[in-house]
Amino acid sequence: MAIHIIDEANRCLNCKKPKCMEGCPVHTPVPHIIQLFKEHQVMDAGRELFENNPMSLICSIVCNHEMQCAGNCVLGKKGSPVHFSSIETYISDMYLDRMKVKTAEQKKQNVAVIGAGPARMTVAVILAQNGYQVTIFEQQDKIGGIKQYGIPEFRLPKTILSRYQKKLLELGIRIRPNTAIGTTLTIEDLLRDGYASVFVGTGVWKARNLGIPGECLANVHFGIDYLANPSAYSLGEKVAVIGMGNAAMDVARTALRNGAHQVTMYARGRRIAASSHEMAYAELDGAEFVFGKAIERITEKGPVFKTSIMDENNRVTGYEEGEEQTEADSTIIAISQGPRNRLIRTTVGLEGSDKGLLIVDENHMTTRKGIFAAGDVVTGSKTVVHAVEAAKKAAEAMMRYMEKEGA
Repeated sequence: MAIHIIDEANRCLNCKKPKCMEGCPVHTPVPHIIQLFKEHQVMDAGRELFENNPMSLICSIVCNHEMQCAGNCVLGKKGSPVHFSSIETYISDMYLDRMKVKTAEQKKQNVAVIGAGPARMTVAVILAQNGYQVTIFEQQDKIGGIKQYGIPEFRLPKTILSRYQKKLLELGIRIRPNTAIGTTLTIEDLLRDGYASVFVGTGVWKARNLGIPGECLANVHFGIDYLANPSAYSLGEKVAVIGMGNAAMDVARTALRNGAHQVTMYARGRRIAASSHEMAYAELDGAEFVFGKAIERITEKGPVFKTSIMDENNRVTGYEEGEEQTEADSTIIAISQGPRNRLIRTTVGLEGSDKGLLIVDENHMTTRKGIFAAGDVVTGSKTVVHAVEAAKKAAEAMMRYMEKEGA
């Protein structure tokens, strides 16, 4: 690995106007990091990466690099781009355990962070480093959110999240596991007990259904639920996956690793949301892809489709007559997720869009004063690095707000 990343680092042109940096949502200073690495200043490079993106190690593993840093590298126009993600993984992995935790002089304000996903962890780290007393309220028994319960082990080792938890505790961040805000405790209770501000980054955990007959059958499941605990399911040998996004690819690969002999993925058209890399890995693992099939209903035998009619631009323009019954022991629907709305229901003045997403202003403050939000609960399902990008802005806004209120 070391020889590979040294070779990759030596390929960097150190562009004056680095497109790789522009392509990264958090604008990671790629050429400068590579230069530090080449000068054997690995800890300095790790510190700069962490300060810019506390989730650097995780992003280096799960980001869609072909659409971001690697996809914007000038070398990729005529050949192979610099694979900065491999360099970043090496640096950030080494730095995480060796980093010296530093915090500013402690302030009196307490901050509540609801959830422990990528946006929440980023906000918690930034606020703790700036001296605020942070408590994370996590409804599950482990931190990580979608990284813990939605990304398979073979893509993101869970030991990394355990190492992150250790750092959170070293920063003085307190964690209350198995505590869902919006049930026994509410945001109103947090404000009553003196929290100066609240950050909401609860993600999108509610599976979207298709609204077709058969979704309640015993052999039908939702992708986000399956990924949370695959061992709880007995899928059988033949599995149909409805959808071809990145999450659907994770579902297919996980099913193949948990006893399924044949996994077939279906898409209504030919345009899919998954990255080409994720699709390639799913194909290597044995998943099969069928395009131009619109699901009509699901039976005990499996899904029933209509065949799509597409124009020269691969846009669906209609459907052929007749239906096709396919056979599958289980059908997993993996089309998208939406937010749960219990915080809106239990918090006066907290408003959401017609899709249930929290409404925020340019400072990431919600419609309730002192309550901030960022990440998937605001934008809908996006990547980890996009959640980090928004969380950084929200953390800065929260500090400005608390300084003003404190004064």
